[in-house]
Amino acid sequence: MIHTVKAGETLHSIAEDYRVSIRSLYTANPGIGDYLYIGQKLQIPGLPDPNTISYSIHVSVRKKQLALYHNGRFEKIFPIATGSMLTRTPVGDFVIVNRQYNPGGPFGVIWLSLSKKGYGIHGTNDPSSIGKAVSHGCIRMHNRDVLQLAEKVPNGTRVIIQP
Repeated sequence: MIHTVKAGETLHSIAEDYRVSIRSLYTANPGIGDYLYIGQKLQIPGLPDPNTISYSIHVSVRKKQLALYHNGRFEKIFPIATGSMLTRTPVGDFVIVNRQYNPGGPFGVIWLSLSKKGYGIHGTNDPSSIGKAVSHGCIRMHNRDVLQLAEKVPNGTRVIIQP
């Protein structure tokens, strides 16, 4: 997968966002220096190009909905919970970088990490929270829904989060 460097990003922050080591970034991108520039393209090892994946996810924070698309065609909408006023859900384009089943705590049956450190799509141990702005910025789903989603979408799937 190719990442385009944005303002304020460093090799360290990019490595954290994608859960890869800095060493692996250097290995995958021979000749890069310690200083990045806006617009620079970096190969992220271990993730497929999102353009080669037939699924995409579109999240509307305002509507509290996650829409699944397959080959560009709408497939299904799921209700979600989003970040609170103090811990907003980040807006932008991300990808799913990894997953963990049964992560414990409030994260329900599965955690799908997004390419922004500390954020993900996950289940919940509080189903009454779905439809509300109560999370710490993550996208929270009913356990049955997030399992259905995780069965379909591989790592590398594009996640577009809109206000």
